[in-house]
Amino acid sequence: MSQIPQPFVPVESNDPMVVPKRVAMVRPDTRPTIRRREEKFVMTFPHLIIREVIMFQVVVIGLAVIALLFNAPLEGLANPLETPNPSKAPWYFLGLQELLHYFPPVVAGVVIPGLVVVALVVIPYARINLVAGPLWSGDRAKLRNGIAAVTVALTVLFAAFQCWAIVVPTLMVAAAMFVARGEGKGQPFRRFLTQVTLPEWIMTWFVLVATVLTLIGTFFRGPGWSLVWPWNMYPPA
Repeated sequence: MSQIPQPFVPVESNDPMVVPKRVAMVRPDTRPTIRRREEKFVMTFPHLIIREVIMFQVVVIGLAVIALLFNAPLEGLANPLETPNPSKAPWYFLGLQELLHYFPPVVAGVVIPGLVVVALVVIPYARINLVAGPLWSGDRAKLRNGIAAVTVALTVLFAAFQCWAIVVPTLMVAAAMFVARGEGKGQPFRRFLTQVTLPEWIMTWFVLVATVLTLIGTFFRGPGWSLVWPWNMYPPA
């Protein structure tokens, strides 16, 4: 039979040498309850801002070192009575200047840059940009038909203006997207392509087209905006 516990009887004493009795006062916790959960997104500050500041300082230091080691390729004072041939814009505008060679001024200078700016504003609000999953993780048949339709439309549009500097990068990016349609087996580069998202493919196409147009305008355009080899850019003096 179990023994019945004896009730606790407090004993008061004024002798400090007696075995002490410790009394603990426990109060209820009044702090608000906070649920800890793993967030998919992080705050802009400090996660992004600090990285941007560090990269900005690295770029500034790199440019300062280059400016100290090499002279800028500046020419003499401009003569309004003598226009150089070809007359080229700064390098960061040579892509647009190259577009003017293929399209009418309104299309190359207003419509296409305007569409690019609108796309850069709208794309971040698209739901597919929030999911950010691999391109072929959804409905493969619908994606295949959509990519093929967009590729054909862009190819026909730019080929009609004989703008091969955009047609070739467009076909290259489309071919890479279809190569990434596999199951992720094979070479490491192919496995890497299978993880690329649709916004990354669009940005790759945009950067590739801008780079090709800028390189052509910088190194392959001579007098009269004709195609020349870089070493024949200017006639010998």
